[in-house]
Amino acid sequence: MSNWISQTFPNVIYQGWSGDTGWLTAITQTLFMTFWSAIFGGLLGLIFGFGLVVTSPRGITPNRTLFWIFDKIVSLFRAVPFIILLAFIAPVTKAIVGTQIGATAALVPLSLGVFPFYARQVQVALSEVDSGIVEAAQSVGASFSEIVFGVYLREGRSELIRVSTVTMISLIGLTAMAGAIGAGGLGNMAVAYGYNRFANDTTFVATLLVLILVLIVQVVGDYLAKHYNHK
Repeated sequence: MSNWISQTFPNVIYQGWSGDTGWLTAITQTLFMTFWSAIFGGLLGLIFGFGLVVTSPRGITPNRTLFWIFDKIVSLFRAVPFIILLAFIAPVTKAIVGTQIGATAALVPLSLGVFPFYARQVQVALSEVDSGIVEAAQSVGASFSEIVFGVYLREGRSELIRVSTVTMISLIGLTAMAGAIGAGGLGNMAVAYGYNRFANDTTFVATLLVLILVLIVQVVGDYLAKHYNHK
């Protein structure tokens, strides 16, 4: 068995498990970029998503100006291809983290790249909350925060988990793209050490690991969405 592995995946074995170019480093970098980008981009997406819902003409605090601002910012960032966004905000990235290369530097474009997608997902999820429940809460004098946390988040939590799962999977794809141009991670492993060196076994294993990560996120997300679905 060991002979078959060494003959079938020679470059994978040569790459090693530890070290700057090892598999553990690549996996850790991908998880690092995914986690922190999900936190920063997710918070930004939640803010804009809620903003789009509550300031819409049918929202609890209609405001045409604020809705227009939220909508245009989200649409603008969503229209820019991620690979172009990486290059365009490079000076901003360097000003914030001090460098344009590496997993930490990738957090800035990753967060800005994922937030508009998530904002739209949040907008759709919260728009599906029963308007009758929202109106009932308003009729009994519920405050803005009580409606947001007690109605929107409570009634829409299952759908929010589902769209968060979709966003996380999309984010994993973005980390692979960022890794391919110098941010490290499994994307860098697949392209720099696999494709560019004609090491197909390295590309295959890196891709397989990304798919496993996506599968884990999907399974966990589906379980949580089902668990918190009170309908």
